[in-house]
Amino acid sequence: MKIGFCGTMSVGKTTLVNILRKFKEFEEYKIRTERSKHLMSLGIPLNTDSTLKGQTIFLSERSAELMQDKIITDRTVLDVMAFAQCSKSMNYLEKDNFIHLAADLIHEYDYIFYISPEGVEIEDNGVRETNAEYRQLIDHTIKFFMNKYIHRIKNLVEIKGDNEERIKLVREALNP
Repeated sequence: MKIGFCGTMSVGKTTLVNILRKFKEFEEYKIRTERSKHLMSLGIPLNTDSTLKGQTIFLSERSAELMQDKIITDRTVLDVMAFAQCSKSMNYLEKDNFIHLAADLIHEYDYIFYISPEGVEIEDNGVRETNAEYRQLIDHTIKFFMNKYIHRIKNLVEIKGDNEERIKLVREALNP
């Protein structure tokens, strides 16, 4: 299966994916976590400064993940679409064309788990944006795209709560 976790910044996606890797049922899965720090070190602008070229790199990473048979990733194409849509450096036509292209990949995920930011404080990791309004905008945009492209999503599960509750919800969804 191809399993993706999506959600705005600082909601615990990477933490959750790293916890899942410890469970026996996920031992054969490739685990991929976002490489924002590495990409930022290469001079690729992130967050509101993200460019068409930068978002294309993020999309290519998500595309490469989708070429794997058993993959769990802490970002999805939906996240990339939201960050592109909220970019102040991309023009309308770039955003529209990019999102149209990215949306063609959504159906490849077997499960997409949306993680709500409800009750989760923003943490500064030196890369992600810590502006609460921007965080909310990204979350709103991800939900917009989930609704717009719901017909392309095979299985969408919303999860929230502490890590123990999240793990329980993920395992129940994948092993009914």
